Amino acid sequence: MSNAENTASDVRDVIIVGSGPAGYTAAVYTARANLKPLLLAGSVTAGGELMNTTDVENYPGFPEGIMGPDLMENFEKQAARFGTEIQFEDVTELNLEGDIKTVTIATGEKFQARSIILSTGSAYRELGLPNEKRLSGHGVSWCATCDGFFFKDQDIAVIGGGDSAMEEALFLTKFAKSVTVVHRRDTLRASKIMADRAQAHEKINFVWNTGVDDVIGEEKVTGLRLKNLVDGTESELAVTGVFVAIGNDPRTDLVKGKLELTPEAPSPSKAAPRRPASRASLPRVMSLTPRTARPSRPRDPAV
Repeated sequence: MSNAENTASDVRDVIIVGSGPAGYTAAVYTARANLKPLLLAGSVTAGGELMNTTDVENYPGFPEGIMGPDLMENFEKQAARFGTEIQFEDVTELNLEGDIKTVTIATGEKFQARSIILSTGSAYRELGLPNEKRLSGHGVSWCATCDGFFFKDQDIAVIGGGDSAMEEALFLTKFAKSVTVVHRRDTLRASKIMADRAQAHEKINFVWNTGVDDVIGEEKVTGLRLKNLVDGTESELAVTGVFVAIGNDPRTDLVKGKLELTPEAPSPSKAAPRRPASRASLPRVMSLTPRTARPSRPRDPAV
């Protein structure tokens, strides 16, 4: 349908793409402003990364912490309470030019709105190793809560040194015989509380100042090829599972070529001094995609 054929009833005030904390927060505010938002939550990725997070301990209002999926369910209920229309559909195409924007979902259906809020969140960062993708699902994983059960009584490794890596390692101790954390530095970047928990756990070991050259294995993971970053020595670590927790990158595939991407972080926000991070480079398009590439765990449910 062309813009000229649209009637006022066909065009929504606002469409929100993404259903993490940022998307649902936008939904609450726009719904309370009587803008009747449509939130396209996605199918598999609905709810964002908090759906794969265990205890969220640093979000106000929950003194005993709250499970990530439970918190996201509360977000969804709150947005719906104020009149947000929520559809669990994947967005495949955006046309952001002109006064009326068009959003196409996987079924081919198109929605139109005067304003678009992008809250597409971030995706797990890969190591970029030769065998990493080939062995994905065969011992290489980015989600301990999704796949940890399959590594019962096995020796596994976690790559990373931040809160995400510590949470993964601690969760995996419920199943694994041992967990080895491989970190490029000699100290953890994790918060003190998470670092202390991990370092005190009897099942968790640490390999410091070490990078991963490749994942070893034919049909499934059998080990890691490591390199000491101080003296250059190479070694192998026998493990049957590898959990990668080295950060996240903003999801920008939908807007590449449509919005300016900042040079310092690939989020759809125009790179201008002191310009608010929530603004994008086209009128009536707002980006809530994180500018930084690392939401730490236990995650603050914020952008």
